[in-house]
Amino acid sequence: MDILDKITEARPTFSKGQKRIADFITSHTDKAAFMTAARMGATVGVSESTVVRFAYELGFDGYPELSRSLQQIIKTQLTSVQRIAVTRDRIGDGDVLEKVLSFDMDKIRRTLEETSREDFQAAAEAIAAARNIYVIGDRSAGALAKFIDYYFSLMFDNVRLLHTSSTSELYEQMVRVGPEDVLIGISFPRYSTLTVRACRFAADAGATVVAITDGSGSPLAKLANYLLAARSDMTSFVDSLVAPFSLVNALIVAVGLLKEQEVTDTFERLEKIWSEYSVYQGPTPDKK
Repeated sequence: MDILDKITEARPTFSKGQKRIADFITSHTDKAAFMTAARMGATVGVSESTVVRFAYELGFDGYPELSRSLQQIIKTQLTSVQRIAVTRDRIGDGDVLEKVLSFDMDKIRRTLEETSREDFQAAAEAIAAARNIYVIGDRSAGALAKFIDYYFSLMFDNVRLLHTSSTSELYEQMVRVGPEDVLIGISFPRYSTLTVRACRFAADAGATVVAITDGSGSPLAKLANYLLAARSDMTSFVDSLVAPFSLVNALIVAVGLLKEQEVTDTFERLEKIWSEYSVYQGPTPDKK
């Protein structure tokens, strides 16, 4: 039973104030999920302590746990239009730059606290030892997939970025995936159906699946050998991928350190090529 069903079932036993809270949550779940207890109380006309007691009444350890439960429900349900409304509600008339960067810093901090060090190291080792490395990220997560592909393709010759224009094409690209391979699947709410299918296909073929997603509630997590959880923000109409990018950056560095000599040899050759063909702009001479 999810939290909304629980609220509906328990509603007859609530006090008058608790019923007002219950009605607001069930009617405006997208807004309620990101409100503080004080703000919800002010919105429905009850005290903050009444909101906190409401959470205890439902069996939660406190209001923050109730809030997280509501957020988990709406992760896959918010439309872009709803995201715009919630963004306005959270930021209000404040300093947008300060608010957004503060949210992003908090997500990086929480990612550092919550990501499994064991899964992170094991994922890096599996990638370093893989026969082939498949990478998939759809929609906005495609930027993360391309970032991984760019650096891993410089480091190794066995990297395959999967394109997701159609399901049949996806399976054709993965037809040879097997137990010696690794698939890195990346998806955040709203989760990509094609990415989930790719992870399932790879898992069924015996490949190692590394999921970069927002936590154990993600459909990718259930298919993964190693879960790398990164905090994202689905409340803005622009997906915040700051913490996932930071996690991906750390993963690339970890794999590079495991293959340090090979990577060093490769980049020495690349530096000669870049220099010979003037790939990068050299220093601009001072004007006299």
